[in-house]
Amino acid sequence: MKSMQKLFSRENLKTFLIWNVGAFITAVGAYFFKYPNHFSFGGVSGITVVLGHYFPELSLGGINWVLNLALLVLGAVMLGKSFGVSTAYVTVSMSAFLSLFEVLFPMSQPLTDQPLLELIFGVLLPSVGAAVLFNVGASTGGTDIIAMILKKYTSADIGSALFLADFFIAAAAFPAFGATTGLFSLLGLGTKSLTVNFVMENMNLSKSFTIITDNPDPICRFIVEDLNRSASTYRAEGIYTHQDHTVIMTTMGRQQGSRLQRVIREADPHAFVVITNTSQVIGKGFRGGN
Repeated sequence: MKSMQKLFSRENLKTFLIWNVGAFITAVGAYFFKYPNHFSFGGVSGITVVLGHYFPELSLGGINWVLNLALLVLGAVMLGKSFGVSTAYVTVSMSAFLSLFEVLFPMSQPLTDQPLLELIFGVLLPSVGAAVLFNVGASTGGTDIIAMILKKYTSADIGSALFLADFFIAAAAFPAFGATTGLFSLLGLGTKSLTVNFVMENMNLSKSFTIITDNPDPICRFIVEDLNRSASTYRAEGIYTHQDHTVIMTTMGRQQGSRLQRVIREADPHAFVVITNTSQVIGKGFRGGN
């Protein structure tokens, strides 16, 4: 009974929902923007676009299924228990979404006559989907599985190896679809990783406060009782006035940070406050904390 309750806990259900949302967003970007424009900037979806040109009798969803299932089998054999359930589930669900879109929304041409606009969405949506998944320790599978295998069995520079593989996939668009599509594919490849990093950093953005004040009690009380956060304090001396002050150090989310700023102004209008953005916080109440 307890194992069932743990399996269907709120946290697990939330993670499961995030897996599906990430897979759905990635599939939308691939099907509606990458596939009809023949953008092939890396990954299984890029290989699918190129193979779809040389084997037009096959559906793109079917090609995606075959490639992803082959990589899943390879990952399970080569990685064993270390092969993540999340990666397997997301890979299958994304292929299922693509096949569903083919049935519900058959497309014979791009949505618009603006390829640059569609490239933006073709990069942005899969990047957002990948960032959402990476944020909960999952991935879209595909060439990520190759990276996991290389990481386990070799000392190769995984980032460089993946970029090189993606580069050749994007370059394959030149002989298949011409220079214009090939250049768009290379442009998409160049912006994809930047977009993923940007989205992930903003998803995890926190505010770090260093507050120098002469009235610390109401500020500390608000942090603990209202925001349910903690802080560290220490005494410091101003080198200009040689007066003692209390320094409060704390970190929290953006919305809580806005509330704390209002309280600081009310408690001590003369407080000196340094606020910095940070995307990596490790500790209790944050990523990696207990």
